[in-house]
Order: sequence, then structure tokens, then C-alpha cells
Amino acid sequence: MQKLLIATGNKGKVRELQALLAGLDVELVTPQELGLEMDVEEDGATYEENAGKKARVYSQASGLIALADDSGLEVDALNGEPGLHSARYTGQPGATDADRRAFLLHKLKGKPRPWTAHFHATVALAAPDGRLQFTEGNCYGEIIPEERGSSGFGYDPIFFLPELNRTMAELSMEEKNRLSHRARAVQAAMPILQAWLTQ
Repeated sequence: MQKLLIATGNKGKVRELQALLAGLDVELVTPQELGLEMDVEEDGATYEENAGKKARVYSQASGLIALADDSGLEVDALNGEPGLHSARYTGQPGATDADRRAFLLHKLKGKPRPWTAHFHATVALAAPDGRLQFTEGNCYGEIIPEERGSSGFGYDPIFFLPELNRTMAELSMEEKNRLSHRARAVQAAMPILQAWLTQ
């Protein structure tokens, strides 16, 4: 059976991507399982640059088709922050997800609500022969000042979906994987992946 490398060390992302890709007739592997200890610096100016760099580096190192994503939260009241820097938003090494959420809420203090926002994801697929393709997805909602829910990761507990009256962290994995930014980007990537895997 062919292998597909999920090019991330983020355990939350790995779980989501494994669930999203479960329908593919392929063995999903992680860098850890292959013994690939690489830290790809996300220094691109766009989500596409970062995702493409990760997918290419991991595909070349493993000889497998690799799927990487770069995603971020964009808050309108903060002119699109934290955006590309969502994972490094506080600027403090060793900051936790809770630290990043607290920092974001601190920056929003005093700004009129609702704090509309969206999650964006760009998925990159890279093959060892140099092929590179991108897909993207968005999920719209708003930031709320109190955390709700215990599933998900990152900014999920403060990302509220008005149409469901719940935060992203109050959704089951199945629910999240129907509507999240990452789910939409991966769904768009499925036809490309299936074509590549059958070649």
C-alpha cells in the first residue's frame, strides 16, 4: 500500500488530518514514525510559501508524497492578526495555546464586539518528482472573551460559530471535520491526491 506523509509534528493537526484522510486507500505516516527529526522554519511571507516549503522538504527527505498545511486565525479588529504568526503570536518561546489565547484577548480588550474572524488553511501536496499543488479553505466566526469547550486545540475554545451557537472546541471531531478551514482545504485536495496516488 502506498504511503502518504503527514508533514507536521503538531499532534492536534495529525489527529485531524488522520480523520480527514481516513477515506483514502493509503497508509498515513508521520515524520516521527519515519524517524525524520526536522524543524522546517516557517519563514515564508504567505501561508502558501510555508506549507509548500514543509511539504517539499518532507517529501524530498522521505521519498513519499507529503501533505503539509499552514493555517492561521485572522481577526478583523486586529487587521488580520495573528494570521501567519498564529503559532508564534506571543513572541515568547515555550508559549502554550492558553498563553496565545490570553494574549489575543488582551489585544482585543476595548475593541467593539462582535470580534469577527476567520480561520484560514492552505494545504500543500508535494511529490518526490517535484510536483507541488495547493488548495485552501476558510471557516468564519467570531472571537468570544471566555473559553468554552475542551476539544480541539489552538484558538478553538474562543472561536465561536454563531450558526451552531458553539465554539470550535465544543464540537466533536466529526463535526469539526465537516466545517473547519483545514477540512475544507483537505477536501479540495482529495481529487489531486487520488490522482497522484493512482499514477
